[in-house]
Amino acid sequence: MPIHAVTYVYADRAAELDALRPEHRAFLADLYSRGALLASGPLPAHQGAPSGALLVLDGDTPDAVAAILDEDPFGRAGLVAERTVRPWSPVIGDWADRV
Repeated sequence: MPIHAVTYVYADRAAELDALRPEHRAFLADLYSRGALLASGPLPAHQGAPSGALLVLDGDTPDAVAAILDEDPFGRAGLVAERTVRPWSPVIGDWADRV
């Protein structure tokens, strides 16, 4: 399946993010166990850029990946202020042979 890079920009609502983080991570762990999520992790606020996350997923299309992530507890709670989903073609590394 094609690989997609997803970026989240989080809403500036730290207490709500902290409260839902266990549910968010359980959701991502389930995606990982099903093979849909390849990797994910936080992007801390840096030089004026807000905090967010980078996720790498398998999916047929950007729309299919977006539909999967529509179920993310952070997204359902309005804590993802911005989300981008883009096809990604790694040429070096563990996933390069999947292109």
